[in-house]
Amino acid sequence: MTTYESEIKTILSDSKMVFAKLSDLNNLATLKDKVPADSGVSEMTYDTDTVSFNVNAIGKITLRIVERVEYKTIKFEAENSPIAFNLWIQLVEKAENDTKLKVTLKADLPMMIKMMLGSKLQDFIDQFANGLTKIEY
Repeated sequence: MTTYESEIKTILSDSKMVFAKLSDLNNLATLKDKVPADSGVSEMTYDTDTVSFNVNAIGKITLRIVERVEYKTIKFEAENSPIAFNLWIQLVEKAENDTKLKVTLKADLPMMIKMMLGSKLQDFIDQFANGLTKIEY
């Protein structure tokens, strides 16, 4: 497994509010229109535990929440993906309205795919973590 981790980001909200927003994927309705048109991601659908979307040249991928640890961790597992991977959102409340966030992706990548996509996956994780700091909690 190859691991990609974002930098630690700061969210100016308490961990309970951040966790409540991110652990219910129905809250993605507010973000759906913010996905850049040139991102290659389209047809996003979601419910409480899953988000599905089409990715150009890959097809439909579903992420399912498989574990929630209140106010600390949300773990996702990929379904319908050509590459097995898990994604974690980790939260640590340092003070009132000061929550630290880190995103981790672990993927089972063949060496050739790792060489071709490794930097793009790291960029994705960094952009994803940065995007999570811009949500209104």
